[in-house]
Amino acid sequence: MPASASAKRYATAAFTVASQNGDYDPWLNTLTALARILQMPSARVVFLSPAVPVEQKRRALDRLLPNLPQVVRNFLHILTDRDRLDEVPQISEALRDLINDRLGVVTADVTTAVPLEPDQQRLVATRLAAYLNREPDKVTIRTHVDPTIIGGVIARIGDRLIDDSVRGRLDRLRQTLAGSTR
Repeated sequence: MPASASAKRYATAAFTVASQNGDYDPWLNTLTALARILQMPSARVVFLSPAVPVEQKRRALDRLLPNLPQVVRNFLHILTDRDRLDEVPQISEALRDLINDRLGVVTADVTTAVPLEPDQQRLVATRLAAYLNREPDKVTIRTHVDPTIIGGVIARIGDRLIDDSVRGRLDRLRQTLAGSTR
């Protein structure tokens, strides 16, 4: 899901503060962990309900994430105060994109018909790095599953699309055959 304008603003603010020390990990790790926590129904009830007082949400955050740098804790408190905790997953993704851009890392959205095992993910990332003439550690992938592609891989990197799926090959063959019968 693309990040909202609000999530992008918060991610940019977090990125600006993290860039001052070049210390991106606490920010990204915290927001990623909180995004995972917010997927749990019990956490959503506490953190996203308007019936739960803000101070109670702050205390719950402090208990769940006790060893945060103060500046990261303050950022989470601001999100809590402004009722923006529901945007944490989008903020986390937008922050990851900003950090990757700064570090020269590209992210490829890779779609396959079945889930990829970790070894297969590394192989796909390595092959995409070679295709893009980049070091393997400068390419990360986000995996998606779409059984309608039948097999193979579709990779989207920015505005570039690499379609090596069975469905894509069949579509191209169909177009070629339709063009040759005229």
